[in-house]
Amino acid sequence: MATAASAQEIFDGMCERFRADKAGNESANFQFDLSGEGGGQWWTTIANGTCSAGTGSAPTAADITVTAQAADFVRLVNGEMNAMTGFMQGKFKVQGNMGIALKMINWFDMS
Repeated sequence: MATAASAQEIFDGMCERFRADKAGNESANFQFDLSGEGGGQWWTTIANGTCSAGTGSAPTAADITVTAQAADFVRLVNGEMNAMTGFMQGKFKVQGNMGIALKMINWFDMS
């Protein structure tokens, strides 16, 4: 997958990164609140092997909310930062169902 230049570019192509074979029949709603230059709010919904995404607040209650600086999120998705390392360093805050948050890493191609 090509390197993304911005958070908006990532979310425009989020569902192209989705790996239905890894998610199976699981469902989850994700809210992303990114601050700093290029930040904003985005959501992604996974349901029965499908992916949908949009701008703003999630249309249904989020199972997890990810809060980060937009630049750090771009580095994560581009494979320039390890998700667990970033989380441990406080660069990403995750609220909600941590089990789903850990699965999410495998549901999307981050390379």
